[in-house]
Amino acid sequence: MATERDVPLPHEPPQIEPDRQPLLEELERKLDLRFRNRYLLNLALQHGSFGHEGRGGRRESYERLELLGDAVLNLVVCDHLYHRYPEAPEGELAKLRARIVSEPWLAKIGQTLDLGRYIRLGKGEEKAGGRARPALLADVLEAVLGAVYVDAGFGVSHAITTQWLQETFEDLETPSDDYKSALQELLQERERRLPRYRIRHEEGPDHAKVFVATVEAGGRVLGEGRGLSKKQAEQAAAQAALEYLRRRPQRAPQPERPGAGVPKPPNGPLPAITVSSNRNATQPVPVFYSTKVVGSRGRPCLLLSGLG
Repeated sequence: MATERDVPLPHEPPQIEPDRQPLLEELERKLDLRFRNRYLLNLALQHGSFGHEGRGGRRESYERLELLGDAVLNLVVCDHLYHRYPEAPEGELAKLRARIVSEPWLAKIGQTLDLGRYIRLGKGEEKAGGRARPALLADVLEAVLGAVYVDAGFGVSHAITTQWLQETFEDLETPSDDYKSALQELLQERERRLPRYRIRHEEGPDHAKVFVATVEAGGRVLGEGRGLSKKQAEQAAAQAALEYLRRRPQRAPQPERPGAGVPKPPNGPLPAITVSSNRNATQPVPVFYSTKVVGSRGRPCLLLSGLG
């Protein structure tokens, strides 16, 4: 990832211990950038307990970079919310910001990056399990962001923050209706089954990827949905399945008769429904009907035949 800053560094950065270099390079690959001043990244990973013990030769910690990273994080989030919700009042934007810039979310990102592996801790903090503590992971993540800002500028730090928070931003767009819970309740009531979701494939370029999900129960595909995230796609698939099941007459369960042969397809095959996370768009999909046959060892099987 290219950087904005072309000015020379103000002074020669302190030397980094040779055994730290491979770890820092590994983290750089995860961040998809290369620091001009790698000491900033090293400092962003140094807890105060490490410096207080006199280890590393310098009594420094990530706290100054954390303060800077917190400011960058809040600016990026506020900028996103301001432009995404132009009619929302200040109070509502503040609530959304607090929901996004929270310790659980930041710690989750830190866990995804496995930041605990790279943090330098004092012996006491290490024994206390600080490496996995959510509050510490959240602080270090902000410090890393501060280091990115100092080294590469706001454009790069904006891009990496948006990448980290993409799933969080998408969750804000998820409809408040919980179709997955409603579908589970309906299936348990009617058939005593649980739905099963699958991400079938992805469509579109990386910057505008669309996920396609299906939901099944008892070997039947009940619905398909599309969304900008896997969660959105699953919710859309659940909505499609609910519409399908609610317009299908409920029939009393019939006992299985092994060897009874293949029944005729229904007069009017019921198509699987597809729902997009964009409520105004519906994508056509092939129409299926199900046929029960008796397979090997007398076990019933399910065949799905396309009608178009």
